[in-house]
Amino acid sequence: MALYFLYESSSGYALFQAQGLDEIGQNTEAVRNSVADLNRFGKVVQLTAFQPFESAIDGLNQCNSVSEGLMTNELRSFLELNLPKVKEGKKSKFSLGVAEPKLGSHISETTKITCQSGEFVLELLRGVRLHFDKFIKDLKPGDLEKAQLGLAHSYSRAKVKFNVNRVDSMVIQAIFLLDTLDKDINSFSMRVREWYSWHFPELVKIVNDNYLYARVAKLIEDKSKLSEEHMPALTKILGDEDKAKETVEAGKASMGQDLTPVDLINVQLFAQRVMDLAEYRKNLYDYLVTKMNDIAPNLASLIGEVVGARLISHAGSLTNLAKCPSSTLQILGAEKALFRALKTRGNTPKYGLIFHSSFIGRASAKNKGRMARYLANKCSIASRIDCFAERGTTVFGEKLREQVEERLEFYDKGVAPRKNIDVMKSAIETTQNKDVEMEEAQPVEASAKKSKKKKSKPEDAPAKAANGDALEDAKSEKKKDKRKKEQGHGAEEMDGINGDVAEQDGTAKKKKKKSKDEVAAASKTIKKRKSKE
Repeated sequence: MALYFLYESSSGYALFQAQGLDEIGQNTEAVRNSVADLNRFGKVVQLTAFQPFESAIDGLNQCNSVSEGLMTNELRSFLELNLPKVKEGKKSKFSLGVAEPKLGSHISETTKITCQSGEFVLELLRGVRLHFDKFIKDLKPGDLEKAQLGLAHSYSRAKVKFNVNRVDSMVIQAIFLLDTLDKDINSFSMRVREWYSWHFPELVKIVNDNYLYARVAKLIEDKSKLSEEHMPALTKILGDEDKAKETVEAGKASMGQDLTPVDLINVQLFAQRVMDLAEYRKNLYDYLVTKMNDIAPNLASLIGEVVGARLISHAGSLTNLAKCPSSTLQILGAEKALFRALKTRGNTPKYGLIFHSSFIGRASAKNKGRMARYLANKCSIASRIDCFAERGTTVFGEKLREQVEERLEFYDKGVAPRKNIDVMKSAIETTQNKDVEMEEAQPVEASAKKSKKKKSKPEDAPAKAANGDALEDAKSEKKKDKRKKEQGHGAEEMDGINGDVAEQDGTAKKKKKKSKDEVAAASKTIKKRKSKE
């Protein structure tokens, strides 16, 4: 049976055929020894076909599909074009060797080509990878390395792509730092107490809280200077006027030794450091709460932010926690006790990190194991919802918390809890209603924005009209000026013309007067002649 094998390089798909395997032997060790010699290996393995990738994006898509064990359309057409055709109802007279077993199974299911992937095929592919640039003649030196580097970077970048708001590594680091800060603040506070107690030993019994003790020590400094003037500040820090009075009175009658100014300065600086650490611890806790509400809102609402973050950090990631069954999640953090019990054949632990949840503490002694098992079941559901849900919501976590509360009432009072299917149906309905409300709210917001734009347009229109009117006024004024100038010039010309016309009119009038006088004289002479006759 002929053997072909597929090699997925960074520059394209290559199909090789193994011929004359008798020369090197068909066992793995013989192939391994012959791989280093190109002359010997080149006689056995021959390049059948090579199809380069169209672009870097195409190479990345092909690489992702191969890593997931899927055959793309390009790979299928490449194999069908270059492999011998298999008739329907008959077995293929060749086999195809592939490096990925998942890819081989998918190829065999789709194309009915028998695929194999074993050590023998892997050794042949190793030899091809070693001498690949010798098989492809058109490859220039350095091209293959560039293609490998570019594809490796793009593939790694695509694999590491994530939602920035759902980075569980930030939660893991924050909870580790929070636990470390708790230990450090505790040890530093004890050091402040012991150090300042040489000067003011009575203050330890009055102020029990470490943070408040550091603030009071920073405020008092020298006990000999403690007076009634410090009462308002002490009352503000301690929140109790009686304790403030007791502190002032204890300072006046204190049995502690006096400290030099240098020693007091060092005590004050160390107390300030403890206060700064305590403030930073508060800010870090707020940060952890916000990150947990973004990454695992249902788990946080069910069991609390700190316990949920500890579970995620112990599992390694939210995905790993979602993959854990509830029985594993129940004893997370109690591995030593579990293996000790398995080794000594004793009782296995009932709870691990979830013991810090308030539900376990509220349960009675005989029901703590039951409660831990039930709570681990609900935490497993919540972590899977948080890991694989597209949208973050706290609805499921709140419903699961209600179920845990009902289970506690069932153990204490015997009240029957609701069924899980009913609770999940109600949770799904509420999430669907919220989605509908969100979808309805979006068009309203869009229409409101459009209406604002429409309202703003008429407001802008008068301004534009005013600007237009101003421009038109300016233009009309210029035209008027031009007209006035033209009229001025025209008036001067018209005055000259009118003067000439007036002179002509005057002469004409004089001529008319003369003609009238002549007519009157002629009429008088005619009348006189008639009267004589």
